[in-house]
Amino acid sequence: MKRQVLYILFAVMLLSVSGCGYNTMQANEEAVKAAWGDVEAAYQRRNDLVPNLVEVVKAYAKHERETLTAVTEARAKVGSIQMSKDMINNPQAFEQFQQAQGALSSALSRLMVVVERYPDLKANQNFRDLQNQLEGTENRINVARVRYNKAVETFNTSIRIFPNSLTNSLMLHLKLKEPFKAEAGAEKAPKVQF
Repeated sequence: MKRQVLYILFAVMLLSVSGCGYNTMQANEEAVKAAWGDVEAAYQRRNDLVPNLVEVVKAYAKHERETLTAVTEARAKVGSIQMSKDMINNPQAFEQFQQAQGALSSALSRLMVVVERYPDLKANQNFRDLQNQLEGTENRINVARVRYNKAVETFNTSIRIFPNSLTNSLMLHLKLKEPFKAEAGAEKAPKVQF
């Protein structure tokens, strides 16, 4: 009889531990870290590509130095911010990182306007190839951000629902992760003037 009670007690404990969400929360946090790694990789690709793009454009657009200087300075600012997995737990560092990336995106947009103004630049195959790579990189960054935000949503939900919230508050003490947010004014369409 005592043995049956012990088996029943062991079974109840096993079921309660398996339903506490401990492993789910751990897996979800790892998914957030992996998604953040994808975001970093996409930004790194852009940081590696931009200098090459700038060099090609410099050769064909000496009259647009101001735009190229803005791209170079924005890239330097982005490069000065150390990306790390700890950044997702620090809202201030995350905001600074996002602002630097926004400044680089803005400078690159101005660069694309230069291309539209001077069609002879587009005739150069090297420039077109780099332009296509840049566009692809920006798309990769957007996809990586979307995937990161989805992983953050899954993680944040997993630490807030019952019974996971109890496990988290008693054992893990995991904090909510910050998703990427739109930049101020992003809801308005940009104006392109020639």
